[in-house]
Amino acid sequence: MASLMEFRTDEGAQVVVEVDRHGPGAKLVARDGNSLVQAGRTFDAALDGIRAAAESALGVFRDGTLRPDGLELEFGVKLTAEAGAVIAKSAAEGHLTVRLSWSPQSGRDHGTAATAS
Repeated sequence: MASLMEFRTDEGAQVVVEVDRHGPGAKLVARDGNSLVQAGRTFDAALDGIRAAAESALGVFRDGTLRPDGLELEFGVKLTAEAGAVIAKSAAEGHLTVRLSWSPQSGRDHGTAATAS
């Protein structure tokens, strides 16, 4: 069952997201007659793992022999009370897409895209 979860940013701004359920690390509060779950961590802290994953993926694709001129990462991110932000488990919820590109001027012929799910 979906519910609303409130995160706060490190600067104190409110971010409300729809989540499948709430569990450990969250507390239920009432807000204008509606139930709202407050996350046990900030929005910034919840996204720390996703940032680390993006930095790692960028390092992998920028180093080595491919050396693309352009690189685009797309993560499907799901927010939970227990784990914060996680990369979603299925293509229906989200996924990881990686797009590599090379400009014609670079003189390299490595292809143009790769996708991982």
